[in-house]
Amino acid sequence: MKTILTPEKAAAATTVEAASAPPQRGNRQSTAAQALLRLMAWLSPAFPTGAFAYSHGLEWAVQSGDISDETSLHAWLGETITHGTGRNDTILLRHAHRAGDNTAMLTDIANLARATASCRERQSESLDQGRAFMLAAAPWGIPPAPQRIPYPVAVGAVAAHHAIPEHATASAFLQAFTSNLISAAVRLVPLGQTAGLRVLAALEVAILKVASETKAATLDDLGGCAFRSDLAAMRHETQYTRLFRS
Repeated sequence: MKTILTPEKAAAATTVEAASAPPQRGNRQSTAAQALLRLMAWLSPAFPTGAFAYSHGLEWAVQSGDISDETSLHAWLGETITHGTGRNDTILLRHAHRAGDNTAMLTDIANLARATASCRERQSESLDQGRAFMLAAAPWGIPPAPQRIPYPVAVGAVAAHHAIPEHATASAFLQAFTSNLISAAVRLVPLGQTAGLRVLAALEVAILKVASETKAATLDDLGGCAFRSDLAAMRHETQYTRLFRS
């Protein structure tokens, strides 16, 4: 016996099918090309997060003589990426990405990120850039998020909202973090542009290593031993002559 599907039954069947379908993360699904374009835009030095105003303690390190040339800059940044903020921020970004549009989870991660900042300037650096990033990314669409959101949490949440792969986001974020600090060092030491690019190229191995190692990291793995970098950020707060905000 042939079943006749009336318009009412068809509408009901469509409703049931939609209700049983798996939920979509975010409101936009990005193609590979769109994901690349968005990461390039969001993590570009031209994106208005104010990153150029922060040295992450490098200004004090240059004044104290810890960083004076290409070799010492490479060593300093390698430790910061591997054992300091670079690693911690990448872990936070990954967990924010996994939280997606879950505001409660994002709030918990944001609170943890603020609590684990090594000093006032580091916390301000992250919160100011996080707020600026959310405002600047709004034309693409952003998820609901806590008002005081640290930078890596903001980047992870927005990337997840657009279904941009976690590992690509983490790798690009860490590259942008490193590039910004090299740009600050080029102005502070001073170094030539070519020397700065040699440092960036040499740190590629460390960037990829940290990006890979943080895949399985939990929030309990936050921490580090880049003590000199943390001390530099603390001492920068009382540095007499300053060009940068951190």
